[in-house]
Amino acid sequence: MNIKVFNIRLSKEFCQVDQDRLNEFLETVEVKLTSTNFVTTNTKDYWSAVIFYIPKMSAKGETIHKLSIEDLNPNEQIIFAALRKWRNNVADKLECNAFRICHNSHLIAIAKSKPKSIEAIEKVAGFGNKRTMKYGKDILEVLEVL
Repeated sequence: MNIKVFNIRLSKEFCQVDQDRLNEFLETVEVKLTSTNFVTTNTKDYWSAVIFYIPKMSAKGETIHKLSIEDLNPNEQIIFAALRKWRNNVADKLECNAFRICHNSHLIAIAKSKPKSIEAIEKVAGFGNKRTMKYGKDILEVLEVL
């Protein structure tokens, strides 16, 4: 069995990022046991979550590995940050949650694959025809600037 610890910081600027990271991880594993504690220090308060898990297996018996932010090289992290900023701006304009535009996993896949066309975006995990038609041109514009 494997163990991973996540700290969920309470400040508004970090809380969502930390939760997203935890949720992305949880999608790739089978949780066996959890333990959470609220940690208070002189400088920061946060939730600490300990996850005991085993990796999820595919139907073929292979370990499922979903890309995470930690899998991105420095250049891809810059691309991811720009895509995330774009997504958050769109969500603010539409007055909706950012995940309704694209999940972080979608943005990570775009940062990794660096598509050069609408057709290439449609082949990225999480981008079907509808999402590609709605946001594909904007995503290409973000990628062109970088």
